[in-house]
Amino acid sequence: MSIRSWISLTSRSAPSLSRADGRPHCSEQYPNLTTEAPMTIDFGWFLPTMGDSETIGPPTREATADYLVDVARAAEDAGFTFALVPVGTTCQDAWLASAVVAARTEKLKFLVAMRPGFIAPTVAAKMSNTLDQLTAGRVLINVVTGGFPAELAADGDFTEHDERYARTQEFMQVVRKAWTEAKRWDHEGKYYRVQGGNVFPRPYQQPCPPFYFGGASEAARNVGAKETDVYLLWGEPLPMVRERIADMRTRAVAAGRSIRFGLRIHVLARDTNEEAREAAEALIANIPEGFQQMMDRHHAAGDSEGEKRQRELVAAKEDLWLGPNLWSGIGKARLGVGTALVGSGENVARRLQEYADEGIDTFILSGYPHLEEAQRFGKYVMPHFAGKAAVAA
Repeated sequence: MSIRSWISLTSRSAPSLSRADGRPHCSEQYPNLTTEAPMTIDFGWFLPTMGDSETIGPPTREATADYLVDVARAAEDAGFTFALVPVGTTCQDAWLASAVVAARTEKLKFLVAMRPGFIAPTVAAKMSNTLDQLTAGRVLINVVTGGFPAELAADGDFTEHDERYARTQEFMQVVRKAWTEAKRWDHEGKYYRVQGGNVFPRPYQQPCPPFYFGGASEAARNVGAKETDVYLLWGEPLPMVRERIADMRTRAVAAGRSIRFGLRIHVLARDTNEEAREAAEALIANIPEGFQQMMDRHHAAGDSEGEKRQRELVAAKEDLWLGPNLWSGIGKARLGVGTALVGSGENVARRLQEYADEGIDTFILSGYPHLEEAQRFGKYVMPHFAGKAAVAA
């Protein structure tokens, strides 16, 4: 469903505030649900390795090791099972940050984001296996193709959009082969060539860590259907998410597979809806003009279909409210996901459950500042999922 179609729909009824090639899929260690709401929900948080702040704008809290550990421990205490560690030119290295924080936490898993094109897939497999072994299975892998050509060019990658996704697909195939092949193996492809591949150490998780991957373009959807274990969507209104899930299930079935679904969205939970709305308004009340202009330039220069959809949602409603508790204000001056669930703990939980009822079994959440918002989520929202939320091993 396009943004225009969704706007047309809401204007009429406005809301009241196993692979075919035989290789094992890493998701075989996790139950897949393809037609019914998940029985358990996996909640993930976010490590702000670019710095943190109390409002939208330049970081005011440095991403020191101590601060990132504080955020991770707050997430553990709140009941989150994993944390996304992002990739980007303004972020710390995701592998090194994950290793440091993992050494000072107990159970939290790390969804390590990495980009194809900057590292050989066999080396990526060795890195993930090493961290997986040293943390006793606390590694998840988020493959990020990249949606901002200027950012990619700054690291030496000038590959066009669709070709980036073709490379991503082959990258995932080679990494998976490196994870799962017990004997020496060869690979001859368009982007990668391996002779006598034999990656040590082996993964701690068997058969291997799961892949998380997202993308809204046709090229991205095709890769996701064929290669990922968990397909990620950014926060959109329920009808749009429902259509995306149906489309991806159809594509996955055509590829002889089933996949799980995750939603990346911000949260802002308080004791009451009124308190949450006031906090949301304060979040964007004083965005520095220069920072806003910089974000606008980044938005205009991107070639990500998902980013485009998020920008259209920001412009869709003048008051920035897309539906009950769904707010697009956070996307006014932020790259990536630009929507948030804002409200009382009960109402935020209700909205999350509605997404779960559509087939989402994984949520990757964040909020400003990430330390305090993780604590608030644990206090106001998580109790509503007692018995439903996955528990860290």
